[in-house]
Amino acid sequence: MDSLNNIIKSIDDFVWGIPLIVLIMACGIWLTIRCCGLQFRHLGKALKFMVKNEEGGDGEVSSFAALCTALSATIGTGNIVGVATALAAGGPGALFWMIAAALFGMATKYAEGFLAIKYRTIDAEGHYHGGPYYYIEHGMGAKWKWLAKLFAIFGMLAGLLGIGTITQINGITSAANNFFDADSSHIAFTMFGHDYTWTTVICGLLITIFVALVVIGGLKRVSMVSQVVVPFMAILYVLCVLVIIVTNITKLPSAIVEIVEGAFGIRAAAGGALGAMMVAMQKGVARGIFSNEAGLGSAPIAAAAAQTKEPVRQGLVTMTGTFIDTIVICTMTGLSIVISGEWSNPDLQGVQITTAAFQNGLPIGGKFPAFILMICLIFFAFTTILGWSYYSERCLSYLIGSRKSTTVLYRWLYIIAVFIGPYLTVEAVWNMADIFNGLMALPNIIALLALSGVIARDTKAYFKKSALQK
Repeated sequence: MDSLNNIIKSIDDFVWGIPLIVLIMACGIWLTIRCCGLQFRHLGKALKFMVKNEEGGDGEVSSFAALCTALSATIGTGNIVGVATALAAGGPGALFWMIAAALFGMATKYAEGFLAIKYRTIDAEGHYHGGPYYYIEHGMGAKWKWLAKLFAIFGMLAGLLGIGTITQINGITSAANNFFDADSSHIAFTMFGHDYTWTTVICGLLITIFVALVVIGGLKRVSMVSQVVVPFMAILYVLCVLVIIVTNITKLPSAIVEIVEGAFGIRAAAGGALGAMMVAMQKGVARGIFSNEAGLGSAPIAAAAAQTKEPVRQGLVTMTGTFIDTIVICTMTGLSIVISGEWSNPDLQGVQITTAAFQNGLPIGGKFPAFILMICLIFFAFTTILGWSYYSERCLSYLIGSRKSTTVLYRWLYIIAVFIGPYLTVEAVWNMADIFNGLMALPNIIALLALSGVIARDTKAYFKKSALQK
């Protein structure tokens, strides 16, 4: 088993190595140039479109609901645990590069949302389908269908066996167990040499039931729940972090200086500035991409169902997902950790760093800060399960067609994966999730670069037309 874990970890390190990170970043920079920096020039309009639905648009759910479905998958444990991990490994400078990656990633997300609408299809039952597999096949041509199928296979496996189920429910039950039974003194049963507490069993069962009630209802129920839960959890979390920043406002200027200096290795020892800068850049960019999923090709699957007739408009709405996920939420998490100084504590790792930042930063003592963070983690991971259930189901539909019996069977398999997730703590499972996520990005980035001319042409035409109508 150790040998297998090592092999899978090596594959994971290779897939998420420098070449893929550089490719995703280069794609974002190229699309920013081709679209004339639209993420900077039209962010205000994008935020307006986000809350104002288009009248008379064709689709299954509102643009806001489609965005919330996408955000439900991207706003997850990475916003809490991932940021802490990046800062611990790359220092405060990692936050600078995370933000930089997100700024260019907004152009990538815009392109994904644009192509999702431009090349979407409608099946016999009136359901809208879109995403990388459709804009690969219809935009690049039928001869590239093999590439579209590769994306669909990787996307389905990522949802069913990795990031959508096992890793998320593991995160939920671990967070609950650490809070309610940190010493693991209430053992329910022992299996394969591992003890499982009653907290893990009860929490896992409850989450499975809640997931089943939502997932069985399909896209409309997923989007309905996401419209309520996503804004609620995001606002709750942002308010908590705002309290930390405001109550420690005198430390904010020095924290910002520390982030900028760390980004360029200014404080590193002589000769180590370049090395420190590269580590900060790698950790920050990688975590930013993994958090907001810009370039992975997941968000356009949800965007394709939006009620709209205008690809550019939906592209702008989709782009706001990266802004909310990374520019707002990840940045605030990073600031709270840097202000607290817990990123440099060698005795802490992952969620422990963010927990310590909350406990030291919030003016309320005791276990309340840890409880708030646990609730946020549970909501974040729960909605990620919902979002990825839709993504992976759509990938399956592309591969074998929309068959009701198959769809229902797949939803139950997804629920079963959630149910058994708390008891699969093998490291290989987590690494497999990373691998599938990374493999999804390759076909998608190829398509975005190949279709960048179409994206640029139609985008310029839309804004030229809008200017003439004023």
